[in-house]
Amino acid sequence: EINQWAPDATFAPANSIPTFFPGKKVAVFHGFDAGKLNKKGQNDHFKVRGCFDLYCTQGPNTTAPFTALQKKLGYFKVVETGWPPLDQFFNGNSKPSHINETDSRPTVLICSTFSKRLSLAPKLYEQIKHFSESGKWRLLVQFHPKMAQEWVDKYKALSNDNLTFVETDNVIPLLQSADVMLCDTSSILLMFLVQRKPVVTFCNKAPEKHLLNITDKNNVEAAIDYALTYPKELVDNIEAFCQELHPYTDGKSSQRVLCATNELLHSDEKLKAKPLNFIRQFKMRKRLNYWSW
Repeated sequence: EINQWAPDATFAPANSIPTFFPGKKVAVFHGFDAGKLNKKGQNDHFKVRGCFDLYCTQGPNTTAPFTALQKKLGYFKVVETGWPPLDQFFNGNSKPSHINETDSRPTVLICSTFSKRLSLAPKLYEQIKHFSESGKWRLLVQFHPKMAQEWVDKYKALSNDNLTFVETDNVIPLLQSADVMLCDTSSILLMFLVQRKPVVTFCNKAPEKHLLNITDKNNVEAAIDYALTYPKELVDNIEAFCQELHPYTDGKSSQRVLCATNELLHSDEKLKAKPLNFIRQFKMRKRLNYWSW
C-alpha cells in the first residue's frame, strides 16, 4: 500500500525506517535526549543508522551533534524545527485535564520511570502515602507504561480525595495540570520543564542547575515546598536550559518540519548515497514480510 501511494516523504519517530519505502525519510524523534546510555555506553539518541535523508532536531543541544554527524557522513540534512508533539502546549489546542476549580491547593504531579534501580516509586512510597493522607497538596500520579504492576496497584490503592492515579496515552493535558513535578530520571520531566515549571528529582543521574535534586527522602516535602515558590534563580536556570533543549514556544514546530521537508524535496543539492546496510534492511523486510524489489 505504501508503494502504491508513493509518498514524497515518510516521517518516523523511531531512529530507523525501511529505506525501501518511497520518498524521502524524515526523522522527527520519539522524545528528548535524556542522556541514557545503551549497554555499550553509547547514547542512542545520536545513533545514525543510514536510514534518513533529513533529521528535524528539537533544539541547539540536539542540532549541534547531528550537524557534526552531517558534516562527517554527508548523506543527510539537519534542520532545527522544534518538536511537533509540544505544539499543543503553546497553540491552545490542549487544555489541562485534571484541574479542579474549587480546590486552591497546589498540584504536584508524580512521575516515575519503570527501572527498578532508578524508580522513585518503591523508594518514596511511604512519603507519598503520607502526602496523600495529609491533604497538603493535590497529587496526580502517572507511571511509565512498563512500571511493575505491583507498584501500579499499590499507588492506585492510595487514591482518595487528595491523590489521583492517572492512566493516559496523552500526557500533555496532564503535564499542564500541575504546578510542580516530582520525578526521578524519567525523560517526561523534560517535557514538563518546557512549560518553565520546576521539577524536584530524587536521585537523578544528571542533576544540573535546572533541577531541584535531592538524595534524602526526608527532604522531599521541603523541596516541593521550595519549588512551589518558583525561586528566581531556579526559574532562570530552567529558562536557560530550555533555550538549549527546545526554545520554540510558538506552537509551529510541525509547520517547520513540513517546510524543511518541502525544501529538501525541491532542493537541487546532491547528498552522498546512504550506506547499503544489507543486514538491517533484510531484517526489516523479514519483519514486514515484504520481498518485492
